[in-house]
Amino acid sequence: MKILYIVNARIPTEKAHGIHAMKMCEALAGLANIELVIPRRFNKIKGDPFDYYRVERNFKIKKLPCLDLIIFDRLIGHLGLWVESATFFVSLFFYALFKKADVVYGRDKYSLPLVFFKKNFISEIHTFPKNYGPYKQFFKRAKMIVVITQGLKNLFIGKGIPADRVLVAPDGVDLNEFKIQKSKVKIREELGLPQDKKIVLYAGHLYEWKGVQVLADASQFLPNNIEVYFVGGTEKDIEEFKQKTQGLNNVIIVGHRPHSEVPLWLKAADVLILPNSGKEAISRHWTSPLKMFEYMAAGKPIVASDLPSIREI
Repeated sequence: MKILYIVNARIPTEKAHGIHAMKMCEALAGLANIELVIPRRFNKIKGDPFDYYRVERNFKIKKLPCLDLIIFDRLIGHLGLWVESATFFVSLFFYALFKKADVVYGRDKYSLPLVFFKKNFISEIHTFPKNYGPYKQFFKRAKMIVVITQGLKNLFIGKGIPADRVLVAPDGVDLNEFKIQKSKVKIREELGLPQDKKIVLYAGHLYEWKGVQVLADASQFLPNNIEVYFVGGTEKDIEEFKQKTQGLNNVIIVGHRPHSEVPLWLKAADVLILPNSGKEAISRHWTSPLKMFEYMAAGKPIVASDLPSIREI
């Protein structure tokens, strides 16, 4: 079986969807011949994707040309994403049109128009469209829709999509990455972390709906022997978060670390935090955080927001 797995993303990336796409392809490669199709974009992360994510080289990566204006997003805003997505789809259309594949699998909304040209199109969706109308015919024609929470499935069923055509497949984790024999003392020594402090740790992005500011603000009420670490984020978000957390002496912003290093940070901590905000639907009902599964794999106590999306797991 031949599967085209399409993701409109920069890979490697500091964002979770890069881990998800690479791990999905690695897993599917045990069942079929996989080709990961991505845009050829400017990337500050120069590492080889397979090495960066510690993924087996059992599938191919195909990069298609696009006009990458996302690097100018501070000047032109969302226009850069629209131009990149449109030009990537043009390349994708001609590539997929003449490419034989048993399954065409789109991980995001940007490849959805292929559903009119490929009867074997499967759509994976992580967020529900704000304006469903323009997408209605795409989803109706898809052979299957894969979602990550029951909350998302219920929304599609409510829009007339038959329940048997919507598969709930929550995110997950590679347990092998957490088979670490080193002690917590040794790991902290390697990472340059204090041995005499209790470490509260958040690993992931610094978006507002992730609730990171709530965690940072709460840190001032903790005893002096507790430090709160934030691991992850993009350059822009890290800069802004540092400004917002000035004066909080027990907050340490580590920034982005290679994915292969994340299990060590989780193992070094005493408590792991999942502080998602309940103010946005993506957080309440749609998200299936990779970090949640990584936290569990690390075997540490977890403090999590009481939300339907997290309660599912």
